[in-house]
Amino acid sequence: MDNYLDSEALGLLDAYWRAANYLSVGQIYLYDNPLLKRPLIPSDIKRRLLGHWGTTPGQNFIYAHLNRVIKKDDLNMIYVSGPGHGGPAVVANTYLEGTYSEVYPNISQDEDGLRKLFRQFSFPGGIPSHVSPETPGSIHEGGELGYSLSHSFGAVFDNPELIVACVIGDGEAETGPLATAWHSNKFLSPATDGAVLPILHLNGYKIANPTVLARIPRDELDQLFRGYGWSPLYVEGHEPEHMHPAMAAALDTALAQIKQIQQGARSGNGAFERPRWPMIVLISPKGWTGPKVVEGVAIEGTFRAHQVPLTDPARNPEHLALLETWLKSYRPDELFDASGRLKPELAALAPTGELRMGASPHANGGKLLKELNLPNYRDYAEAVSTPGIRGIGDTRVLGPFLRDVARLNQAQRNFRVFGPDETLSNGLGALLEATPRQWDATIIPGDVGLAPEGRVLDSMLSEHQCEGWLEGYLLTGRHGLFNCYEAFIHIIDSMFNQHAKWLKVTSHLPWRAPIASLNYLLSSHVWRQDHNGFTHQDPGFLDVVLNKKAEVVRVYLPPDANCLLSVMDHCLRSRHYVNVVVAGKHPSPQWLAMDAAEKHCTEGIGIWQWASNDQNSEPDVVMACCGDVPTLETLAAVALMREHLPSLKIRVVNIVDLMRLQPQREHPHGLSDTDFDALFTKDKPIIFAFHGYPWLIHRLTYRRTNHDNLHVRGYKEEGTITTAFDMTVLNDMDRFHLAMDTIDRLPQTGEAGTTLKELLIGKLLAHKKYIYQFGEDMPEIRNWQWNFPQ
Repeated sequence: MDNYLDSEALGLLDAYWRAANYLSVGQIYLYDNPLLKRPLIPSDIKRRLLGHWGTTPGQNFIYAHLNRVIKKDDLNMIYVSGPGHGGPAVVANTYLEGTYSEVYPNISQDEDGLRKLFRQFSFPGGIPSHVSPETPGSIHEGGELGYSLSHSFGAVFDNPELIVACVIGDGEAETGPLATAWHSNKFLSPATDGAVLPILHLNGYKIANPTVLARIPRDELDQLFRGYGWSPLYVEGHEPEHMHPAMAAALDTALAQIKQIQQGARSGNGAFERPRWPMIVLISPKGWTGPKVVEGVAIEGTFRAHQVPLTDPARNPEHLALLETWLKSYRPDELFDASGRLKPELAALAPTGELRMGASPHANGGKLLKELNLPNYRDYAEAVSTPGIRGIGDTRVLGPFLRDVARLNQAQRNFRVFGPDETLSNGLGALLEATPRQWDATIIPGDVGLAPEGRVLDSMLSEHQCEGWLEGYLLTGRHGLFNCYEAFIHIIDSMFNQHAKWLKVTSHLPWRAPIASLNYLLSSHVWRQDHNGFTHQDPGFLDVVLNKKAEVVRVYLPPDANCLLSVMDHCLRSRHYVNVVVAGKHPSPQWLAMDAAEKHCTEGIGIWQWASNDQNSEPDVVMACCGDVPTLETLAAVALMREHLPSLKIRVVNIVDLMRLQPQREHPHGLSDTDFDALFTKDKPIIFAFHGYPWLIHRLTYRRTNHDNLHVRGYKEEGTITTAFDMTVLNDMDRFHLAMDTIDRLPQTGEAGTTLKELLIGKLLAHKKYIYQFGEDMPEIRNWQWNFPQ
């Protein structure tokens, strides 16, 4: 123990901890009388108790000790609270350090401010019980467990001076994402990244059961973390006079080890060996310093301490007396002056300025955000001399653009691409021409594209980690892209939900600066999973995304490579959205030259006049399409009908921005009813080929004038090991079904329509026979080209 921690220093540290505990209990229970100047009465007490107490004193203990080392060593550090509903602790500590009152001046540092602080907590019109976006210093909400360690690593990538203290609850440690996140230490460069200090808070219980890690032998626990590659330090006990020096010593040791690791890696001697980073295991009682027994039942050190130990103090005189005793146990008269302000000698223990964890700009990443240096996407365009020429695969055209984004931003180190071992598979291999994949585990001869530093993080087969890393990276002020197989992006549905909620809340907090958008590129999509079969076929992430608020979500389905380039440039420039882009990787027709693609993507929806023949007249039918394969099949159906039914007036409408279908009053990208009717008419049949589930289009358009005439074909859970075209046939979205759908709704086609329909039925029979015999699609399908002049 260094001489900084003499008995006086330890006493002040303990007093600061008691002040945080007092404020935490006050938030959970009190309206009024924060300093106990008179006995508690029922009107002082909240009748709506939704706080959680079990992890709070441990988090207050950790926060106080982190303040000590930040101040001692001038550290840049932020605090990630993993245990669920940890709000009382972080709110209390940011209030004590002064940040909370700076962000919310009405919550002043006096008795009136304390009343407001207490009243607002977990109360209508107030703040949640978890570490929500409203909490200064937070990048991690904690409402849903499992992501704290992933977020922490994302925060320190390319942040060499930052340390994230990540407090992990032992209940949270049982979740799949968190259990996997321990491996993140194999992807951290001590030379160019910051450091994560995990603090596993082992207090023994979750809501109603013991925790696994608390009930295995100590040697097994130690072997587990050493097997993960960590060097654990243990702090155990319940007596403050023992726990304070033990925690101080553990923190000093851990930070000295981090400094040694980083200095060694940054010395420039060229040698590299993956380090064993330190972590701390804090073992303290559940509900530490709270009531030990209530009505003859043990509370502290049991699962009963998880939520509120005293369930009815407003109506139960015995509970009221216990609450007053509990509050007085922290001796608030020693902590606050007569005006309700924390005494100066205690306030001086907190860091100052931006070194306060609640005031760190790293926890308000929009303040640090720098514009990406982006190449001119037009320079990567496919040459499209005529609609329908063969392309190499849309994402393979995008790859060189992303490669050069990585190159142009190498110096400022603020762009990364994440993906669960799928960057090459998704057609983005050009990225590896500019940057390796970051990988700090062993590299052996024959490995390709692995290095201790790189702009690509895709060497871990975990969608959870990629999502969590990217979220942490964005929340601390950088830019990125997540590429994934479309069907398996569902693994992070709930993580997307939480991030979208974060964006929605922070968009209404003026002190939170907007961050870069979360960009998803979904490839290897449903219509080209013929060789993988049914398990790989699911476009339903779009349905999940559209459940979120219109102000934060965007969905794009570019029909070709030039549209994809335009869309991705827009997404990388955007702020505070979730952008979902769906694009194919297989060779496919290219429809628009770059000028036309740029105009089409800017508008988001439009009539393709070159494919239509209704110019200067009302159409008989509108053929709408959204997505690359639906566009191909729609145009092939249009070609069939224009050849066999030349008098039919057909309008082709292509949709890039899915939100254009919604009414303007429901989404900022939505079309007005007048503009929608101008495209789709008020009374003509609309045959709509859609990339995803058909009912999503009905959901977006059900209020439109012509909705009753809208007939949508899309994926309907039919798939197997088959050919690419047969996938569309199985789901009735192929060119033959689309043409027959049109004929069925246009009696004016008469005998010619009947004849064409019979021909198309024959084509479907011939198709099945052919693929079962030869294992590939018929030549007229494989070699089909658009052949009508513009």
